[in-house]
Amino acid sequence: MTRAHDLFTAPSDFAPRSAWQRECSGCGACCAAPDIAALSKPLGVPCQHLGAGCLCQIYLDRPPICRNYAPDWVCGEVSALPTLAARVARFLAIYGLDD
Repeated sequence: MTRAHDLFTAPSDFAPRSAWQRECSGCGACCAAPDIAALSKPLGVPCQHLGAGCLCQIYLDRPPICRNYAPDWVCGEVSALPTLAARVARFLAIYGLDD
């Protein structure tokens, strides 16, 4: 079942274990989990520009969708997980996109 959610609000049926995340943790989940049309990046696949240490290789020239992304509660929920794959899986599960 796919559910649509506002990216800035926890779904009503989900109680996040983490606090609001205001600073980027550098976990890379936002560069791997969502689809990014401006970069032709599909859902659940790391961006081609995501380099070692989950750093953006085109940071200064990244598209507006990336530049305007603001860390939110999901970042706090996934950033502590040990691997990028685990963070992506959790991100997708939160939004019901892991089917």
